Amino acid sequence: MERSSLVDALTVANLPTVLMVLHHLTGDDKWLREPYRPRRSPGMDDLDSGGFSEEVQQQIRSAAADIISRWDAGAPIAVASPDLEHLHRMTEACMGEPVPMEFAEMIGEQSGLGERAEDDPRAPHRDSASPIRVGIVGAGVSGMLMARQLRDRGIECVVFERNPDVGGSWLDNRYPGCGVDTPSYLYSFSFYRRDWSTYFGKRDEVLDYLQDFATDLDIRHLIRFGHEVHRFEWSEERGTWTVSYRTSQGAGSEEFGFVVSAVGQLNVPSVPDFPGVDGFSGQVFHSARWPGGVDLTGKRVAVVGSGASAMQIVPAIVDDVDTLTIFQRSKQWVAPNADYFRAMDARVQWLMRDVPFYHQWYRARLAWIHNDRVHESLQIDPMWDGLGLSINSTNDGHRRYFTDYLLRELDGRPDLVEKALPDYPPFGKRMLLDNGWFKAIRRPNVELVTSGVDRFTRSGVVGQDGDERAVDVVILATGFQARNFLVEIDVEGPAGSLREAWGQEDARAYLGMTVPGFPNLFITYGPNSNLGHGGSYITIAECQAHYLGQLIGLSAELGLRRVEVRSDVYEAYNAEVDAAHAKMIWNVDGLNSWYRNSKGRVVTNSPWRVMDYWKLTRSVDLEDYRIDQAATTRAGTG
Repeated sequence: MERSSLVDALTVANLPTVLMVLHHLTGDDKWLREPYRPRRSPGMDDLDSGGFSEEVQQQIRSAAADIISRWDAGAPIAVASPDLEHLHRMTEACMGEPVPMEFAEMIGEQSGLGERAEDDPRAPHRDSASPIRVGIVGAGVSGMLMARQLRDRGIECVVFERNPDVGGSWLDNRYPGCGVDTPSYLYSFSFYRRDWSTYFGKRDEVLDYLQDFATDLDIRHLIRFGHEVHRFEWSEERGTWTVSYRTSQGAGSEEFGFVVSAVGQLNVPSVPDFPGVDGFSGQVFHSARWPGGVDLTGKRVAVVGSGASAMQIVPAIVDDVDTLTIFQRSKQWVAPNADYFRAMDARVQWLMRDVPFYHQWYRARLAWIHNDRVHESLQIDPMWDGLGLSINSTNDGHRRYFTDYLLRELDGRPDLVEKALPDYPPFGKRMLLDNGWFKAIRRPNVELVTSGVDRFTRSGVVGQDGDERAVDVVILATGFQARNFLVEIDVEGPAGSLREAWGQEDARAYLGMTVPGFPNLFITYGPNSNLGHGGSYITIAECQAHYLGQLIGLSAELGLRRVEVRSDVYEAYNAEVDAAHAKMIWNVDGLNSWYRNSKGRVVTNSPWRVMDYWKLTRSVDLEDYRIDQAATTRAGTG
């Protein structure tokens, strides 16, 4: 390690992260105290400077150059594995504010800074006591995590994937501007690193990452591509699930002792049945089914919707099209983020790779800033009168902050301010990051229509305002059937149809993963496991894969034929979920979103902090389940 390169890299380093490196290498508590205590980062800013004066910044960089150089020359690490209390002190020092002990425990295990659970997915392979087989449906993030968990436990599994490659939603979605709205170093597996080229990864790089994951972790040979599963059917006599599928060669089926659905929440497009659409002379397609080779240059384009996909598409195409009409049914809160298009400095990537503990603490800061820090502000204060615009004093501060940003971006355009400023509390719907949305809607070739689509004509679209706009291409950024879990798979278990058991858009599950009456069937990214307050879905996917890997692993070791969550456990858990949601922002009267069903129940989102869900899924309690220890049948063992 050349000292000159280190000194240069430290000029662009995140200083709160560097302070943790210094404490690890020296054991000196001064790096955890004033004057080296960073300021709390505002909003979703990484605050690389830590809020320190120039003098203190230089002190930190100078000390880091000396101390890291000594480590590189062979000096021992003073604090390699801090205990939980020590790690908690470090975490609060790094964040510059109080942090729950549970968060320190979580990031300690995920980052390798603390102790790992015995059955961590990185543990050595183990032989199973019972040769059960598991069918997994979907080779996206969750499906690949499950395959790795089971493979590493010595359990045979088969992954069915309808697409020709892995990647799930990241393979399906290829619209212009597609990318993550969670920082790249957080939207990644805790144990599989990547030198990201931008702070917020774009679709192609995320897809490359997932496909490399499948290759590097030797998962591909477990996957059957081009297999579209459409039915699970339970045999009480055999104690197995029959998985039925279609391929280009015809139909087939196979039996498994256990089945895991990893098809996700945001995988089936919601396509409105607009009158007249069949007679439209132009192109119409959903954003998640973007056709190859489509050219929008010089075209008159309509975008139906103004949510996450639309907010990425519009700025990406506005320079190419002739005119752009946006049909907006719902106003969205938009957060500023200066790093959205920012390239990762090669020097920062070097720090991540070569300086001990830097990557772990940088990721930990992202996890705190973008995950659970905001959760408390989403609780309704019953004494607060926000006139329907905010739910507590902190949320009111968020409203003022985001409103000020909107007013600055739309300065001089009171017409757009009226159309764009939401009349509900911030975070009541999915919070979006500004990737040029406000600048795009100011453009002279853009019209923002504050109504939905009424019908299509041969040459255009008629809005609910009664006006017709002539267009050549219509992009349906209309979201997904998120409330209809497993909508494309018929599930028939001992309790009958899963769809009928759930009812219309009212799915429930214990821990978001399992339902009584459907033994040996598990769901990833199921009901009430979506993150509505921020953070990385991959963290939740790792939690669920860990839990299900442990549960199926125990079933194999103990020779369990049947594992079914107890009804009382299921009911109690879902009562807790609903009670928690009743106190949260997504349950505000009159606030409609894809999180809630027609009865007003929040179906998709988790009410828990990420650290709470991590704790809930750390260890399986078989007392939560009805189990049958009879031997599995041959059909379920391969």
